[in-house]
Amino acid sequence: MSRQILLVVVVLVIVLGFWFRYVGQGGLGRHESPGTITSQTRPAEAVSKARQSIASAAGERLVSRPKQILFGDLHVHTTFSFDAFMLSLPLQGGEGTHPPADACDFARFCSALDFWSINDHAESLSPRHWSETVDTIRACNEVSGASSEPDTVAFLGWEWTQVGTTPANHYGHKNIVLRDLEEGAVPTRPIGSRATRDRMVVGNPFGSIASGLFLHATADERLHSLSTFFAERQAIDVCPLGIPVRDLPSDCAEMVDTPDLLFDKLDDWDVESIVIPHGTTWGFYTPPGSDWAKQLAGPLHDDDRQTLFEIYSGHGNSDEFRSYTSIRFDAEGNARCPEPTDNYLPTCWRAGEIIRDRCLVAGHGDDECEKRALNARRNAAEAGVQAHLTVPGTDAHEWLDAGQCRDCAEPAFNYRPLGSAQYVTALSNFDTPDGSPRRFRFGFMASSDNHFARPGTGYKELNRPGYTESRADVNDLDASMRAVVMPPRREAMAESIVWEHDQTELSGFALMEMERQSSFFLTGGLVAAHAVERNRRAIWDSFQRREVYGTSGPRILLWFDLLNPPGTRGHPIPMGGEVAMNTSPIFRVRAVGSFEQAPGCPDYATNTLGPDRLERICKGECYHPSAERRVITRIEIIRIRPQNAPGEPLAPLIEDPWRTFECDGDPAGCSATFDDPDYARFGRDTVYYARVLEAPAPGVNAGGIRCERNAEGDCVDAVLCGVDATDDCLAEHEPRAWSSPIFVDWPGVAITRNPSLDAMP
Repeated sequence: MSRQILLVVVVLVIVLGFWFRYVGQGGLGRHESPGTITSQTRPAEAVSKARQSIASAAGERLVSRPKQILFGDLHVHTTFSFDAFMLSLPLQGGEGTHPPADACDFARFCSALDFWSINDHAESLSPRHWSETVDTIRACNEVSGASSEPDTVAFLGWEWTQVGTTPANHYGHKNIVLRDLEEGAVPTRPIGSRATRDRMVVGNPFGSIASGLFLHATADERLHSLSTFFAERQAIDVCPLGIPVRDLPSDCAEMVDTPDLLFDKLDDWDVESIVIPHGTTWGFYTPPGSDWAKQLAGPLHDDDRQTLFEIYSGHGNSDEFRSYTSIRFDAEGNARCPEPTDNYLPTCWRAGEIIRDRCLVAGHGDDECEKRALNARRNAAEAGVQAHLTVPGTDAHEWLDAGQCRDCAEPAFNYRPLGSAQYVTALSNFDTPDGSPRRFRFGFMASSDNHFARPGTGYKELNRPGYTESRADVNDLDASMRAVVMPPRREAMAESIVWEHDQTELSGFALMEMERQSSFFLTGGLVAAHAVERNRRAIWDSFQRREVYGTSGPRILLWFDLLNPPGTRGHPIPMGGEVAMNTSPIFRVRAVGSFEQAPGCPDYATNTLGPDRLERICKGECYHPSAERRVITRIEIIRIRPQNAPGEPLAPLIEDPWRTFECDGDPAGCSATFDDPDYARFGRDTVYYARVLEAPAPGVNAGGIRCERNAEGDCVDAVLCGVDATDDCLAEHEPRAWSSPIFVDWPGVAITRNPSLDAMP
């Protein structure tokens, strides 16, 4: 009898083992579906009214033969992206699935965008999900039918999400956007980063019997579907190198880890595409000391494809250069901690202060505590992005505002100025065959980087969870989810520890400063295109001309022109253009404020989506312009003279602002005409762009980490956002727009390039 019982027990254990492994491998989860698109368009009269209001504003500002200004978002994620799926989990305070169909409906009815693109992380796109993405984008466009003026144009794309562990191997994130959707014009698979994909696959918390037991115990449908999401990717092989892309198997993952190989792959596919760097100052993942100068070398930059630069997103502003450094390197290449300045406290320095304070409280002497502080600074500097993990048992508040740019406008978290738009524009590389300078010539744009299938969320400053990536207090999460996004709690120690990248069991978000980062997520920006017509080809042509600009979310109208270019039959050169001339350039900038927003949604959105879907995807709020425009308060002109010689210091070459024009508060807008009398005297290439600012208004997370200060003005406590999910963490900010630069070259050969002439209406 005992043998029979034992046999039954053994069989039961085996059966349960198979069952729990099946559960752990996603057996009870659901495939993340693409959703269903609403098969109606935005009313033609709504589209026409928007166009007429822009034309009227242009007339008020005496803009001659204006092109249409169309607003879009070229950086949108759905729950086909791994991080978006994680944020969607109810256990993490998420809203559940937000697939590609939601993005189409949101762009059409909630944010009323003229164009948008989908950019899920290539590393987490299975072949099935990529195919569904392609089908959804095609379906989104097909709703407009054969209209010559579609209500919204959806572009297909993805994100190449490369993250290095050191400044030497870090290149950052880039969005790839495709022009066409026809068969043969769409790659069989997106191109991702091998290292990022490997970290995602290796970091899979599911697949084991133990994970099956956990999933069975939670009975959370969304968590079961996450295990399915992982399982669908676990068995996908990486495509072999050295084989033409069109000859590769259809079910492999195409992965490369450097920009030159990414460009090679795009060349091999031979499809019309642009590559847009983003998150270039975002210290959440960018190793301290990273420098965009290396990406100007040889094949690491593609002058034809990499033409636009994301200057602002829901992850913050990447506009301004600052001369501080987060770490320094000695002659042997060892990381060292710099001293603080008035506007910057290095994280590594703060690590030393925390350890010194703990040491003194523990009763140790000044000399011993200073020794420990020095060691803590060194450990934190060498740990890079994981500096916060070298001080065990810290609370996020203890770091104060360390690592943040104190005098930048809405900066990205742990701001890295060597990736800022101004720094990148000022760089030159002289390792060319003839020694002539090679430079980045980016147009400036902005987008949302929203992870809830909500393109263009910056129309209203509300709904922090969902319109931004901020969540509730991570310390209130379910214990199982906290372990995924936070390191384990440790006892506070009076000594720092050495961080070993190759020894840790932590992965993904648990390596990051999730709690502090939550104070820096913004509602996101928009890209505006000066387009001859309202269609895919015309919008694409504006991208290629760089005749675009970015806004921090509002639909500010902006025109920036060079008035006196030689040899162009009197036509001005618009933003994004380039010209060679030896006389003083004369410019005109004109700007009109965005419309104040009425609460709720227009009737067409409410009637089309219905109350449930309106609340589900729009959160009950839409782009809903009133008849009142906000005022432009000032126009700032930034002048940059790119390096003329190797090693030329950059800070003196960046003048921000070079000129400022105060506006009179006229709702019809503001204009300024000016010249540069220094241009001929300097006799060197010069870049100009305009930044226009609206009247101050409340903005979600606009204050970042807010400090409580003592009588001397020192930060003594940090006020973080995220504790209360109903708190939008509003602070005063100045909504703004950035024009693309105009590049004025001191002539060697007097050649003027004005591609906009071919696009004159």
